[in-house]
Amino acid sequence: MRYRRADVKGGTYFFTVNLAQRHLRLLLDHVEILREAVKTVKQRHPFHIDAFVVLPDHLHAIWTLPPDDADFATRWMLIKSGFSRHIAINERRNASRISKGERGIWQRRYWEHLIRDENDFERHVDYIHYNPVKHGYVHRASEWPYSSIHRYIKAGIISDDWGGDVASNDKGGYGER
Repeated sequence: MRYRRADVKGGTYFFTVNLAQRHLRLLLDHVEILREAVKTVKQRHPFHIDAFVVLPDHLHAIWTLPPDDADFATRWMLIKSGFSRHIAINERRNASRISKGERGIWQRRYWEHLIRDENDFERHVDYIHYNPVKHGYVHRASEWPYSSIHRYIKAGIISDDWGGDVASNDKGGYGER
């Protein structure tokens, strides 16, 4: 099956990437392996990370690709496979995955959205940084250690008290729910 994907060289994209078994905590339990997989892929296939958050069973990211490149699919394939190679094999795999020699760690597909403009970019960055609050892991976004929010705070773009109390701040309208 061929899926339609945005194909804009130098584009900025929002992604949601999920574990196949959403009840697992593999991404936090092995966050250093994930960091190393991302770093390795960035060295061979450069891209800029505009925003990133890692949660127990999924992650969100915004990347900007080089001006002559639109191939985020290869980058995600390499990150996912690089991570998977370092995780013990004990996940459930269906017959299809077994026949294709695939691991069962990641969902095969992921959500991708081409960022349209500055407002769209800001909304998705906010969504990424607020996600740990939305899911109830912390009361304030800056409390979550696996987030690019700390880079934004250090740069003075937002304050460290930004993004607290899920009931009053949930904007919704984009990404996974």
